Amino acid sequence: MNKDQPLAPIFRHMASGLFPSTTETYERGKTIFFPGDPAEKVYFLLKGAVKLSRVYEAGEEITVALLRENTVFGVLSLITGTRSDRFYHAVAFTNVELLAVPIEQVEKAMHEDPDLLMFMIQGLSSRILQTEMMIETLAHRDMGSRLVSFLLILCRDFGIPTSAGIMVDLKLSHQAIAEAIGSTRVTVTRLLGELRDQKMISIHKKKITVHNPLMLSQQFT
Repeated sequence: MNKDQPLAPIFRHMASGLFPSTTETYERGKTIFFPGDPAEKVYFLLKGAVKLSRVYEAGEEITVALLRENTVFGVLSLITGTRSDRFYHAVAFTNVELLAVPIEQVEKAMHEDPDLLMFMIQGLSSRILQTEMMIETLAHRDMGSRLVSFLLILCRDFGIPTSAGIMVDLKLSHQAIAEAIGSTRVTVTRLLGELRDQKMISIHKKKITVHNPLMLSQQFT
């Protein structure tokens, strides 16, 4: 996961440009930006995971995406061509390290290198696909099915093959998982315990290993 993808050297090059860019760190649970904040920066996720959610008038907050390392976010204004305020709530799902580049600098770079726009669109397309998967996950009324669907998303986007199965390369608290799927810590702890008893998963130092994702998906979704 730590190997640079094509966007990483591009963003590091922009970071050495005329505009000041900064490396920002956030502890788990800290807000990176709120809905309605001005879209002044584009972010490149160097380490950790970021949760994007949509906040509704009733106060309900729905997770729409979980971003992994080497992902760009905060780019909606660039893609639409219209400067607008933030649409999502961005929160550090784990401890994170970000490269923050002023939006003017990214706009200038895109004019100089049209391929950068295509990278942005590809990244946004991938996030839209994950948002659709998250919506499907949260559509399950049964909390056990929600949890299993979420584990499968984690396997796809954060999974590392091991001899024991697919290890999710994130240290996840039960509370963080509960917040992502709209549950409670007590319920998530109970459901994870049931999956562990059934030998579907194992947990070591907050890292979850799914022993057979296909079997898990067939039996519980």
